[in-house]
Amino acid sequence: MEGLFAYGTLLGLAGAIIVTWAGTNAIGAWIGVDRDEFRKWIAGLLALVLSYMTAVVVDGAGIEKAVVAFVNALIIFVASLGINQLPPGNRRATEPSTADLAKGRVPRYLRSWI
Repeated sequence: MEGLFAYGTLLGLAGAIIVTWAGTNAIGAWIGVDRDEFRKWIAGLLALVLSYMTAVVVDGAGIEKAVVAFVNALIIFVASLGINQLPPGNRRATEPSTADLAKGRVPRYLRSWI
């Protein structure tokens, strides 16, 4: 279990996806359901921050490193969003149905970002 979530693993692709996914859902739950439209922007910002943090650590040229970091941020964002969420038919409703409310099941933490 050593090194499961160390600084280096969080800056790798899988770690960055997990941090973006979990961070976006945690911040989204904290800011509330009223502001669900901001979740995709939060995810994009987290992906950019993690990607450019990695770019700072890696040796290399200037502009190429910035372009690659931006592309990596897009990959992190899409992977944490879940590419299968893009077609509208695949998305779950973010508003609970009346049947779910009657049973006491209200989705609060994991919600669609789009």
